[in-house]
This record gives sequence, C-alpha cells and structure tokens, in this order.
Amino acid sequence: MKREPTIERLAIAQSLMLEPFGLSESSLAQALATIREHRVDDADLYFQTTRHEGWSLEEGIVKSGSFSIDQGVGVRAVAGEKTAFAYSDDLSESSLMDAARTVRTIAAAGQQRRIKVPARTKPAASRVLYAPTDPIGTLDSASKVALLEKVEKMARAKDPRIVQVMASVAAEHDVVLIARADGTRAADVRPLVRVNVTVIAEQAGRREVGSAGGGGRFGLGYFQDAVLQSYVDQAVDAALTNLDSRPAPAGEMTVVLGPGWPGVLLHEAVGHGLEGDFNRKGSSTFSGRVGQRVAARGVTVLDDGTIADRRGSLNIDDEGAATQRNVLIEDGILRGYMQDSLNARLMGVKPTGNGRRESYAHLPMPRMTNTYMLGGDRDPKEIVASLKRGIYATNFGGGQVDITSGRFVFSASQAWWVEDGQLKYPVKGATLIGNGPEAMNRVSMIGNDLQLDTGVGVCGKEGQSVPVGVGQPTLRIEKLTVGGTA
Repeated sequence: MKREPTIERLAIAQSLMLEPFGLSESSLAQALATIREHRVDDADLYFQTTRHEGWSLEEGIVKSGSFSIDQGVGVRAVAGEKTAFAYSDDLSESSLMDAARTVRTIAAAGQQRRIKVPARTKPAASRVLYAPTDPIGTLDSASKVALLEKVEKMARAKDPRIVQVMASVAAEHDVVLIARADGTRAADVRPLVRVNVTVIAEQAGRREVGSAGGGGRFGLGYFQDAVLQSYVDQAVDAALTNLDSRPAPAGEMTVVLGPGWPGVLLHEAVGHGLEGDFNRKGSSTFSGRVGQRVAARGVTVLDDGTIADRRGSLNIDDEGAATQRNVLIEDGILRGYMQDSLNARLMGVKPTGNGRRESYAHLPMPRMTNTYMLGGDRDPKEIVASLKRGIYATNFGGGQVDITSGRFVFSASQAWWVEDGQLKYPVKGATLIGNGPEAMNRVSMIGNDLQLDTGVGVCGKEGQSVPVGVGQPTLRIEKLTVGGTA
C-alpha cells in the first residue's frame, strides 16, 4: 500500500539526513526544547541535502562536468523582530545541540522559563505538485553528452552563419526536512533540471549572440527533440535578428512588451516591492497601500507557487507552509503582500507560503515563486498594430530595481522599432527606464496571450538566489523612457 505523500517525503528525508547520523525525532524535539528555554516566539530546524550535476559543451567538445553534494542544518530562533541563526554542515547530534544552544542566547538574560514540548508532532498539509524524482539518474552520462551534441548539431544545421554553439545541461536533487517548535514536521523532495543553449552568429565581420533554454521540476526525459529544437530555434533566431539590428532610439515613448519572459520586468519592478519585509519596514513604494489603486484597470498580478512542475513551484515553502495562489493586485487594486512567518506575525496577517531560502546556511525571507500577470481581451497583433512609433521588446537581459522608489532599469536583448504598426527593423542597446507603480498605471492594452517563461528564472535578494518563474501577456505601456544608442 502506497504511503500518503507527506509521510513518504518525511520518510525519504529521515532516511537521508537523520538515520545515517544517529538522529531521531527525539533529537529534534530536544534541540527545539533547548532553544525554547529562553522566551522566543518561534524556532525551527531546517535540514537539507542537495546533489547537483552539470555538463557543458563548447566548440563541439564536452569541456566540463561537475558533481557536488552539500548537506547541513540551519537552526533559527525568533523573538520579536530579532533572529538568531546558526548552521552546520555536520549533521551529528552534538553539532545540532551546539547550534541550538548558540541561538538560544537570543533571549535576554534571566528570561529562562519552563516549557512544555508538544506531545505529538503533526505532518504538514499534503500535496504533490511534482514527482519525488532524482533527475540526475534519469539519463546516464553518455546520454547527457549525446543530448548536448544533438543541440549543437541542431543549431549548426539551422543556419550556416552559426559559428559557435555552447550548451549545458544541469540536474539537481534537493531534499529538505523542517521541524518547527509547534510540532509541525514537513519535508519535500525537489527535482530541478535545465538545458541552456547559446549561439554566436557571424555575418560580414559582425557577431551577435542568442540564448534560450528551459526546464522545470521533472526528469531529464523532458528534453525530447521537439523541446530541444524549440530552444535552438529561439537562440538562433535571436542571434540572426540581432545581426540586422540598428542602434536603438532614445526618449520617452510607447513600448509593447511581448509575452512570457518579459514578465521579468514585472517581477523586478513590482514583485520585489510586494514582499512582506520591505512593506513591514515601510521601505517599499507599495507600503501601506493595501486596498488602494496601484495599477491600471485590468492589471491582475499573482504569485502562484502551486503550478505543477514549474521551476518556481514548491509543495511547501522553506518554513513548512504550503505554497499558495496569492492575488497581489486585482484589477489594479493592491490586495496584499507575500509573507513568510516572521513578517506575517509582525504585520498581524497569515503567512502566504513565500518563506524561501537559498540553502540551510541562509535565513528564510519573503520571496516570489511564479509571478505573473493575467491575460486580457486584446489580440496581441492588434496591440502591436496600434503602435504609432515605439519599441516592441520580446526578450530581456539584466535589470535592477530600487525597492524604495520603484525605479527600474532593464536592457532589452531582442527588440524592434515600430512605425505605424509595422516592425521596421530590430534595434540593439534599448534600455527601458521607469517606475514600477507608474508603469503599471500606464498599461493601456493587455493581450489574451498569457505565457509563462520556459523555466530559466533565477531571483537574487540579499545575496541569496532561488529558482523562480515569471510570465505575462503582451502589454502596451505608455510613456516609458528608452535609453538608446542612437
């Protein structure tokens, strides 16, 4: 008889991170009780073991392969706004208790107290958004090399102007176990795979680059020929398009953003400003504005960690809470923020399943999962055709945002100059500059073509990186500043 999914995941985690090191449920309870000998509001233990493998090809040769294992435990105590945190890559009982005694000192001297340890533990709510697969073993080494060689052949066959191909495949098997002071026990088994391809095209002495890729929470068998061909087509088309690009014009103008990955602008310009810690501290441009209009009518923004197999999805967040489908902005009205347990408690609201951390060596904080805007009712062709003079951007490179002011800067890696609804020529060097809330209030047309990205997003915050997803439909935004080179 098959075990309930949460119980199954707990058993897997215990077999990897507790039993081999002489740890048991009583060890976890003892560590948590030690922390709570001083007055704390919350405490948890976060065990993690991660296996990662990567292969890369360049100039027709697999030039590097890597394999790593990282494991350890993070121990946290929270009192008011203060947090004490210790971690160790040694999973022995002595190291666990040393960490527990270290964080116990968060409380003021003399506040020792008697505590009652929960009589029984309770497993977290159950859900299965992805199979507990070990993706590293879903293809053997020879097949992984063959996959990269196939990508290169596809790219070179696509166009004779392709002079260089770089491809990589990565797989990760991540297992976490969370023990909370209230007796909650949660575990997750998280597969993650990704394939990337970058090509260089050359014509008349000019060279341009194009990149594409994707992945998610499944095995490497996902990367069938049709999927690989779609990545190659995108990368090659981007490089060839840029061969004909001209310097981008500069100035204030109307901009149309394509669907899918351009949602990274939404992620940066709006998403980070809706994370609970910034709003609790009053440092976000969205602070104190719940219930107010912060975007144009029709703009509905969600953060959804419950989409099956997606890169940004999680069965549970890194505090053991179930991820949710959170409506952040509804028809232009701000409805709420993304919360972890600490900021939710201090703000008097419920956690939203957004407590995330890079690893056991990092503290959790409010982070995005899959952040996207819902589609509207306009035909995307109609939106582009409505553009009198402006930029149509379909892909982005890097960007950054100032949370306090909402100001953002983004570089478009693939864009066109449009006149009278016609794509005149591709442009290079277009930089979009604006303010997140202002830009959202200047959305004038929303396409019916919502797309999520292909599974390549990585989000950075306070030195921590986590996998995320983004998405949006085609959008028309009025009066964005374009920094160009023309």
